[in-house]
Amino acid sequence: MTGRVDKVLLLDGVDPVCGRILTQAGISVTTHNKKLSKDQLIKELSEHEGVIVRSATRVTEEVLASSNKLRIIGRAGAGVDNIDVSAATRKGVIVMNTPGGNTLSAAEHTCAMVCSLARFLPQACAALKAGTWDRKAYLGSELHGKTIAIVGLGRIGREVAKRMQAFGMTTIGYDPIIPKEVTSEWGVESLPLEDLWSQADYITVHTPLLPHTKNLIGDEVLAKCKPGVRIVNVARGGIVDEAALLRALENGTCGGAALDVFLEEPPTDLTLCRHPKVICTPHLGANTVEAQRRVAKEIAQQIVDMVHGRPLVGVVNAPALSNATSNACKPWIELAKALGCLANSLFQPMDTPALTITVDLYGSEVSEMKSFLGSAVLVGLLKGLTQNGINLVNAPVLAQEVGVSLTLHAHGNQPAPVPSTGPEALQVKVTRGPTTHVLLGNASGGQATLYALDGCVWESGLTLGRNMLFFSASPSATPLAAIATQLLAVQAVVTSLLSSNSTTKEVWHVARTSANVDLPFAIPDTNLRAQLTF
Repeated sequence: MTGRVDKVLLLDGVDPVCGRILTQAGISVTTHNKKLSKDQLIKELSEHEGVIVRSATRVTEEVLASSNKLRIIGRAGAGVDNIDVSAATRKGVIVMNTPGGNTLSAAEHTCAMVCSLARFLPQACAALKAGTWDRKAYLGSELHGKTIAIVGLGRIGREVAKRMQAFGMTTIGYDPIIPKEVTSEWGVESLPLEDLWSQADYITVHTPLLPHTKNLIGDEVLAKCKPGVRIVNVARGGIVDEAALLRALENGTCGGAALDVFLEEPPTDLTLCRHPKVICTPHLGANTVEAQRRVAKEIAQQIVDMVHGRPLVGVVNAPALSNATSNACKPWIELAKALGCLANSLFQPMDTPALTITVDLYGSEVSEMKSFLGSAVLVGLLKGLTQNGINLVNAPVLAQEVGVSLTLHAHGNQPAPVPSTGPEALQVKVTRGPTTHVLLGNASGGQATLYALDGCVWESGLTLGRNMLFFSASPSATPLAAIATQLLAVQAVVTSLLSSNSTTKEVWHVARTSANVDLPFAIPDTNLRAQLTF
């Protein structure tokens, strides 16, 4: 789908089990435990098809622009904010993560932070080690009967709720995706964000860092909270506005904060970290032996599965491709690419590439492939557009950039326009200006087969492949002998010569040769309209 993956670069101290799994699968591994400079990273990526990182290495647009060999980026963990996902997508590079691998460790760390806030454990420990025995200064409070608001009720948020309920806490939360009927089954009352702040004794965030979550907890929110509210962030730096949090700590609005993540890591300004009401750790949420081994194993296995054509898991920038590597889907992907490639050839030269494409899927099985067959058509249609190649990952982005619009319809069990295709069929309609071409094919037999082109039908189908010449002629013409003669004149070995049924307008004649052929002259009564070399 995105090319071979023979060599993978392991960075950021990824657990050695990752390399062992890849090596056992026949993939060569290079390991660097020390952080590479940008230039070193670019040099290494020029020799590898894959790279696996944790959170330290930043795979930026500049790095990606210089990495034409790269095919996959694996994140051993959940967050991908150290990877320019948009740039990777445009480059056709798959980005994978392991969102579930560090769930338990992150949840446990969150709960430890809550407990530490309630009982001043780090401060009391530091005081005693410094020789001060002071019980009054560290008068804590029970968690029992308190309310914790959990912003983000995904895997980690759910596990936090489960554990804090065991302390007797009331759990409320917010999640834009998960229905309140579902969260209630976990004992979490789902509320609008605006209703959370005033009820919470503790607030913990478990969301990705996105434009709408940046500085989510800021001056405005903190002003709405209970006096003395305590804030926990074991998710991503930047979700909590650090300057606003410091102001709230200073004026007493916030009674304490526990921070594992920061906007800048490591932070150069330690004012917030040194505040007496702040507990801080250096991004340790997923930093357990178990979690690091788990995410290393998961990302390695995901890459091995991709290489072996198994269903994809954890794809961040093209989740629709999860099932595109299955054996049942591969022939249909090849058909879609072939029809796109043929359409491209029919419109040559592509001097004004703005095209309108309509893809229609007939049959229950092929209709289930709606998420990626449109992209496959674009791959064939726009082949050769980029230096790094076009694939199912970047095809939609590149198509949009050159003015190609795609509409896709899945018709379920509705019969295809040509009965001979059988119950499953793929139709591609391509329009540029006043010209439209309609192609209909089937791949149920495991091969990309064309059944109709612009209304002309091959009842038994025409297997698509390399070195095919498509000639159109009027229904009254009989050019087969002339086509064969002229091909032989240029020493072409003709392996087959098939004609479609005719319409009132035209008939198509297709010659298959053993090698690519350049015809230096026209053939009487015909028009060479397309040449397949994919």
